[in-house]
Amino acid sequence: MTTGFLLINLGTPNSPSVKDVRAYLKEFLFDPYVIDINPIARWCLLNFIILPTRPKKSAHAYQSIWTKQGSPLLSNSKALAEQAQNLLGDDYKVALGMRYGNPSIESAIEQLKSCEQLVILPLFPQYSLAATETAIQRALKFAKRQWAAEKIKVIREFYKHSNFINAQAQLMRTALDNQTVEKIIFSYHGLPERQIKNLAPEDCYKTQCYATTELLVKALDSSVSYITTFQSRLGRTPWIKPYTDEILITLAAEGIKNIAIVCPSFICDCLETLEEIGMRAKEQWMELGGETFILVPCVNQLGAGIVL
Repeated sequence: MTTGFLLINLGTPNSPSVKDVRAYLKEFLFDPYVIDINPIARWCLLNFIILPTRPKKSAHAYQSIWTKQGSPLLSNSKALAEQAQNLLGDDYKVALGMRYGNPSIESAIEQLKSCEQLVILPLFPQYSLAATETAIQRALKFAKRQWAAEKIKVIREFYKHSNFINAQAQLMRTALDNQTVEKIIFSYHGLPERQIKNLAPEDCYKTQCYATTELLVKALDSSVSYITTFQSRLGRTPWIKPYTDEILITLAAEGIKNIAIVCPSFICDCLETLEEIGMRAKEQWMELGGETFILVPCVNQLGAGIVL
Protein backbone atom coordinates (compact mmCIF):
# COMPACT_ATOMS: atom_id res chain seq x y z
CA MET A 1 0.00 0.00 0.00
CA THR A 2 1.47 3.36 -1.05
CA THR A 3 0.99 6.34 1.25
CA GLY A 4 1.05 9.87 -0.08
CA PHE A 5 2.88 12.39 2.09
CA LEU A 6 1.85 15.98 1.42
CA LEU A 7 4.28 18.55 2.79
CA ILE A 8 2.94 22.11 2.86
CA ASN A 9 4.88 25.31 3.30
CA LEU A 10 3.65 28.89 3.27
CA GLY A 11 4.66 30.01 -0.21
CA THR A 12 6.72 32.46 -2.19
CA PRO A 13 6.37 34.78 -5.18
CA ASN A 14 7.29 33.34 -8.58
CA SER A 15 9.98 35.99 -8.85
CA PRO A 16 11.15 39.01 -6.84
CA SER A 17 9.53 41.42 -9.31
CA VAL A 18 7.03 43.92 -7.97
CA LYS A 19 4.31 42.37 -10.14
CA ASP A 20 4.83 38.85 -8.84
CA VAL A 21 5.23 40.00 -5.24
CA ARG A 22 1.99 41.96 -5.49
CA ALA A 23 0.15 38.88 -6.81
CA TYR A 24 1.59 36.77 -4.00
CA LEU A 25 0.71 39.28 -1.28
CA LYS A 26 -2.81 39.65 -2.63
CA GLU A 27 -3.41 35.89 -2.38
CA PHE A 28 -1.69 35.61 0.99
CA LEU A 29 -3.22 38.59 2.77
CA PHE A 30 -6.73 38.10 1.42
CA ASP A 31 -6.91 34.78 3.28
CA PRO A 32 -9.39 35.29 6.16
CA TYR A 33 -7.22 33.06 8.36
CA VAL A 34 -4.35 35.56 7.94
CA ILE A 35 -6.20 38.86 8.25
CA ASP A 36 -9.19 37.81 10.31
CA ILE A 37 -11.35 40.90 10.08
CA ASN A 38 -14.59 41.83 8.34
CA PRO A 39 -14.29 40.90 4.61
CA ILE A 40 -15.12 44.42 3.45
CA ALA A 41 -12.60 45.92 5.87
CA ARG A 42 -9.99 43.39 4.70
CA TRP A 43 -10.65 44.28 1.05
CA CYS A 44 -10.28 47.99 1.79
CA LEU A 45 -7.13 47.43 3.86
CA LEU A 46 -5.51 45.45 1.08
CA ASN A 47 -6.53 47.56 -1.90
CA PHE A 48 -6.22 51.03 -0.38
CA ILE A 49 -3.34 50.65 2.09
CA ILE A 50 -1.21 47.51 1.68
CA LEU A 51 -1.13 46.69 -2.05
CA PRO A 52 -0.42 50.23 -3.31
CA THR A 53 2.83 50.46 -1.32
CA ARG A 54 4.01 47.18 0.25
CA PRO A 55 4.80 45.15 -2.92
CA LYS A 56 7.66 47.47 -3.91
CA LYS A 57 9.21 47.28 -0.45
CA SER A 58 8.73 43.53 -0.23
CA ALA A 59 10.12 43.03 -3.73
CA HIS A 60 13.32 44.77 -2.68
CA ALA A 61 13.55 42.45 0.32
CA TYR A 62 13.05 39.37 -1.85
CA GLN A 63 15.65 40.61 -4.32
CA SER A 64 18.20 40.80 -1.51
CA ILE A 65 17.92 37.06 -0.77
CA TRP A 66 17.00 35.60 -4.18
CA THR A 67 19.52 33.02 -5.44
CA LYS A 68 20.35 31.28 -8.72
CA GLN A 69 18.02 28.52 -7.54
CA GLY A 70 15.28 31.08 -7.00
CA SER A 71 13.38 31.55 -3.74
CA PRO A 72 15.30 30.20 -0.73
CA LEU A 73 12.05 29.03 0.83
CA LEU A 74 11.20 27.02 -2.27
CA SER A 75 14.66 25.53 -2.79
CA ASN A 76 14.98 24.66 0.92
CA SER A 77 11.50 23.12 0.95
CA LYS A 78 12.28 21.04 -2.14
CA ALA A 79 15.48 19.77 -0.55
CA LEU A 80 13.55 18.83 2.59
CA ALA A 81 10.92 16.98 0.51
CA GLU A 82 13.62 15.07 -1.38
CA GLN A 83 15.29 14.04 1.86
CA ALA A 84 11.92 13.02 3.31
CA GLN A 85 11.37 10.78 0.29
CA ASN A 86 14.77 9.18 0.83
CA LEU A 87 13.96 8.51 4.49
CA LEU A 88 10.48 7.11 3.88
CA GLY A 89 11.37 4.84 0.99
CA ASP A 90 9.33 3.26 -1.78
CA ASP A 91 6.18 2.68 0.26
CA TYR A 92 5.62 6.44 0.34
CA LYS A 93 5.35 9.17 -2.28
CA VAL A 94 6.23 12.70 -1.12
CA ALA A 95 4.93 15.87 -2.77
CA LEU A 96 5.42 19.52 -1.85
CA GLY A 97 2.68 22.12 -2.07
CA MET A 98 2.59 25.80 -1.11
CA ARG A 99 -0.42 27.36 0.57
CA TYR A 100 0.12 30.44 -1.59
CA GLY A 101 1.86 30.52 -4.94
CA ASN A 102 3.52 27.59 -6.67
CA PRO A 103 3.74 24.63 -6.58
CA SER A 104 0.15 24.68 -5.42
CA ILE A 105 -1.41 22.28 -2.95
CA GLU A 106 -3.80 21.16 -5.69
CA SER A 107 -0.92 20.23 -8.00
CA ALA A 108 0.83 18.35 -5.19
CA ILE A 109 -2.30 16.31 -4.45
CA GLU A 110 -2.57 15.52 -8.16
CA GLN A 111 0.88 13.92 -7.93
CA LEU A 112 -0.35 11.73 -5.06
CA LYS A 113 -3.72 10.64 -6.46
CA SER A 114 -2.52 7.07 -7.11
CA CYS A 115 -1.74 6.56 -3.40
CA GLU A 116 -4.13 4.55 -1.25
CA GLN A 117 -3.97 6.97 1.68
CA LEU A 118 -2.69 10.44 2.50
CA VAL A 119 -0.74 12.14 5.28
CA ILE A 120 -0.94 15.95 5.41
CA LEU A 121 1.94 17.70 7.19
CA PRO A 122 2.10 21.52 7.21
CA LEU A 123 5.74 22.51 7.74
CA PHE A 124 5.02 24.77 10.72
CA PRO A 125 6.37 23.39 14.03
CA GLN A 126 3.78 25.20 16.16
CA TYR A 127 0.05 25.22 15.42
CA SER A 128 -1.66 28.45 14.38
CA LEU A 129 -4.82 29.37 12.55
CA ALA A 130 -2.94 31.76 10.26
CA ALA A 131 -0.50 29.13 8.95
CA THR A 132 -1.35 25.57 9.97
CA GLU A 133 -5.14 25.64 9.87
CA THR A 134 -5.44 27.46 6.58
CA ALA A 135 -2.99 24.98 5.01
CA ILE A 136 -4.93 22.01 6.39
CA GLN A 137 -8.30 23.31 5.21
CA ARG A 138 -6.94 24.06 1.74
CA ALA A 139 -5.46 20.57 1.50
CA LEU A 140 -8.63 18.88 2.72
CA LYS A 141 -10.67 20.74 0.12
CA PHE A 142 -8.87 18.79 -2.62
CA ALA A 143 -7.95 15.66 -0.68
CA LYS A 144 -11.56 14.79 0.16
CA ARG A 145 -12.28 14.52 -3.55
CA GLN A 146 -9.76 11.69 -3.78
CA TRP A 147 -9.77 9.88 -0.41
CA ALA A 148 -12.36 8.95 2.19
CA ALA A 149 -11.94 10.71 5.54
CA GLU A 150 -10.54 7.60 7.23
CA LYS A 151 -7.77 7.46 4.62
CA ILE A 152 -6.51 10.95 5.48
CA LYS A 153 -4.24 11.70 8.43
CA VAL A 154 -3.39 15.27 9.47
CA ILE A 155 -0.35 16.20 11.57
CA ARG A 156 -1.09 19.60 13.15
CA GLU A 157 2.20 20.41 14.88
CA PHE A 158 5.57 18.84 15.55
CA TYR A 159 7.41 21.21 17.90
CA LYS A 160 7.93 18.32 20.35
CA HIS A 161 9.27 15.94 17.71
CA SER A 162 12.70 14.75 18.82
CA ASN A 163 14.10 14.83 15.28
CA PHE A 164 13.13 18.49 14.91
CA ILE A 165 14.47 19.48 18.33
CA ASN A 166 17.71 17.54 17.92
CA ALA A 167 18.37 18.91 14.42
CA GLN A 168 17.83 22.52 15.51
CA ALA A 169 19.89 22.04 18.68
CA GLN A 170 22.74 20.56 16.67
CA LEU A 171 22.76 23.55 14.34
CA MET A 172 22.84 25.80 17.40
CA ARG A 173 25.80 23.94 18.86
CA THR A 174 27.69 24.24 15.58
CA ALA A 175 26.92 27.96 15.22
CA LEU A 176 27.84 28.77 18.82
CA ASP A 177 30.99 26.63 18.98
CA ASN A 178 33.99 28.76 20.09
CA GLN A 179 31.82 31.91 19.97
CA THR A 180 31.30 34.44 22.74
CA VAL A 181 27.54 34.75 23.21
CA GLU A 182 25.86 36.49 26.13
CA LYS A 183 22.25 35.98 25.09
CA ILE A 184 20.38 33.59 22.81
CA ILE A 185 17.21 35.02 21.28
CA PHE A 186 14.53 32.54 20.21
CA SER A 187 12.60 34.60 17.69
CA TYR A 188 9.24 33.24 16.49
CA HIS A 189 6.86 34.58 13.87
CA GLY A 190 4.32 36.79 15.59
CA LEU A 191 0.54 36.70 15.55
CA PRO A 192 -2.10 39.26 16.51
CA GLU A 193 -3.01 38.76 20.16
CA ARG A 194 -6.67 38.31 19.23
CA GLN A 195 -5.81 35.07 17.39
CA ILE A 196 -4.67 33.31 20.56
CA LYS A 197 -7.30 34.54 23.00
CA ASN A 198 -9.48 31.90 24.65
CA LEU A 199 -7.50 28.99 23.21
CA ALA A 200 -6.80 25.87 25.23
CA PRO A 201 -3.11 25.63 26.21
CA GLU A 202 -2.53 22.68 23.87
CA ASP A 203 -3.81 24.77 20.95
CA CYS A 204 -2.13 28.07 21.88
CA TYR A 205 0.61 29.14 19.49
CA LYS A 206 2.37 31.29 22.08
CA THR A 207 2.38 28.47 24.62
CA GLN A 208 3.83 26.08 22.04
CA CYS A 209 6.55 28.60 21.15
CA TYR A 210 7.66 28.91 24.77
CA ALA A 211 7.59 25.12 25.07
CA THR A 212 9.79 24.86 21.97
CA THR A 213 12.32 27.22 23.53
CA GLU A 214 12.50 25.11 26.69
CA LEU A 215 12.93 21.89 24.70
CA LEU A 216 15.75 23.43 22.66
CA VAL A 217 17.50 24.86 25.72
CA LYS A 218 17.36 21.45 27.37
CA ALA A 219 18.75 19.74 24.26
CA LEU A 220 21.42 22.40 23.85
CA ASP A 221 22.56 21.92 27.46
CA SER A 222 24.05 25.41 27.67
CA SER A 223 24.27 27.92 30.49
CA VAL A 224 23.90 30.90 28.15
CA SER A 225 21.03 33.23 29.07
CA TYR A 226 18.09 33.22 26.66
CA ILE A 227 14.79 34.93 25.85
CA THR A 228 11.76 34.18 23.67
CA THR A 229 10.58 36.94 21.31
CA PHE A 230 8.26 37.44 18.33
CA GLN A 231 8.93 39.07 14.96
CA SER A 232 7.23 39.98 11.67
CA ARG A 233 4.30 42.00 13.02
CA LEU A 234 2.09 43.87 10.58
CA GLY A 235 -0.14 46.87 11.18
CA ARG A 236 -1.02 48.66 14.41
CA THR A 237 -3.07 45.99 16.17
CA PRO A 238 -1.37 44.44 19.24
CA TRP A 239 0.73 41.37 18.43
CA ILE A 240 2.28 38.79 20.72
CA LYS A 241 5.08 40.31 22.81
CA PRO A 242 7.93 40.79 23.43
CA TYR A 243 8.88 42.08 19.98
CA THR A 244 12.27 40.98 18.68
CA ASP A 245 13.33 44.42 17.44
CA GLU A 246 12.43 46.07 20.76
CA ILE A 247 14.30 43.41 22.75
CA LEU A 248 17.45 44.22 20.77
CA ILE A 249 17.20 47.80 22.03
CA THR A 250 16.72 46.58 25.61
CA LEU A 251 19.67 44.18 25.44
CA ALA A 252 21.96 46.86 24.01
CA ALA A 253 20.93 49.24 26.79
CA GLU A 254 21.89 46.54 29.31
CA GLY A 255 25.40 46.48 27.87
CA ILE A 256 25.13 43.15 26.05
CA LYS A 257 27.33 43.01 22.97
CA ASN A 258 27.19 39.43 21.71
CA ILE A 259 24.00 37.63 20.72
CA ALA A 260 22.76 34.68 18.71
CA ILE A 261 19.31 34.41 17.16
CA VAL A 262 17.48 31.22 16.20
CA CYS A 263 14.05 31.15 14.53
CA PRO A 264 12.32 27.87 15.49
CA SER A 265 8.91 28.66 14.02
CA PHE A 266 10.44 28.35 10.56
CA ILE A 267 11.61 24.94 9.41
CA CYS A 268 13.13 26.38 6.22
CA ASP A 269 15.15 29.57 5.85
CA CYS A 270 13.12 32.23 4.08
CA LEU A 271 12.50 35.97 3.83
CA GLU A 272 11.71 36.24 7.54
CA THR A 273 14.94 34.57 8.65
CA LEU A 274 17.41 35.62 5.96
CA GLU A 275 16.31 39.21 5.35
CA GLU A 276 14.28 40.32 8.37
CA ILE A 277 16.67 38.80 10.93
CA GLY A 278 19.87 38.07 9.01
CA MET A 279 20.03 41.52 7.41
CA ARG A 280 17.74 44.06 9.07
CA ALA A 281 18.01 42.83 12.65
CA LYS A 282 21.77 42.43 12.27
CA GLU A 283 22.08 45.98 10.94
CA GLN A 284 19.97 47.23 13.85
CA TRP A 285 22.13 45.36 16.35
CA MET A 286 25.39 46.73 14.96
CA GLU A 287 24.00 50.27 14.95
CA LEU A 288 23.10 49.76 18.63
CA GLY A 289 26.75 49.02 19.37
CA GLY A 290 26.63 45.24 19.21
CA GLU A 291 29.74 43.29 18.35
CA THR A 292 28.63 39.72 17.61
CA PHE A 293 25.45 38.71 15.77
CA ILE A 294 25.02 35.01 14.96
CA LEU A 295 22.02 33.81 12.97
CA VAL A 296 21.52 30.08 13.47
CA PRO A 297 20.18 28.41 10.30
CA CYS A 298 16.80 26.75 10.23
CA VAL A 299 16.84 22.98 10.04
CA ASN A 300 16.00 22.99 6.31
CA GLN A 301 16.55 19.48 4.89
CA LEU A 302 17.92 18.28 8.23
CA GLY A 303 14.35 18.58 9.45
CA ALA A 304 13.15 15.83 7.13
CA GLY A 305 13.27 13.43 10.08
CA ILE A 306 9.92 14.83 11.26
CA VAL A 307 8.24 12.48 8.78
CA LEU A 308 9.43 9.44 10.75
